[in-house]
Amino acid sequence: MENKNFNLVIVGIGGQGQITLMKILAQAALLEKKEVKTSELHGLSQRGGSVEVQMRFGKEIFSPLVFQAGADLILALEMHESLRALYYCSEKTKFLINRNLIPIPGQTSLSEEEILKAIKKFTKKITIINATEICKKEFGNEILAGIYLIGYGVYKKMIPLKPKSVLNAIKKLIPEKYLESNLKAFKLASASEAVK
Repeated sequence: MENKNFNLVIVGIGGQGQITLMKILAQAALLEKKEVKTSELHGLSQRGGSVEVQMRFGKEIFSPLVFQAGADLILALEMHESLRALYYCSEKTKFLINRNLIPIPGQTSLSEEEILKAIKKFTKKITIINATEICKKEFGNEILAGIYLIGYGVYKKMIPLKPKSVLNAIKKLIPEKYLESNLKAFKLASASEAVK
């Protein structure tokens, strides 16, 4: 993985912390002396609309944008939103999905099975984690699901960064009053198992 650039897309809805996650991973990559470029694409983020961030890191990065079918990992903080990232997906792409289905106002929501069936047309490399449920139970705070997911991604080597680098980035970027719970959520993911 040393000589290869890593292409990551994070999708979710407004308020789930995609930009914070991108900043943490970018800081961790910089701590490892990697070249990093990032990009944010907002929907109506304050109203629960779609938010997508892209990040590329490695030896020589000329553009922040992930090419069509060029993602190594798609991290979805909500299940419906994972479908928006299929543009970046190829058979080599891994999906790390939070098992969190938020109803779409005024529309019929898809089932988990329907969403997975659509993704499997592109890739079979799908990992589902009960991150929202775990963070609600352990910390009483579902917003930590994003930190938990990147923790899982790092500890399971889906994201090619060292846990120590990411922990140092969290310490640098997360405000003091939220720091302890974020560090605990990240570390807790090291012992987590995927749903499927």
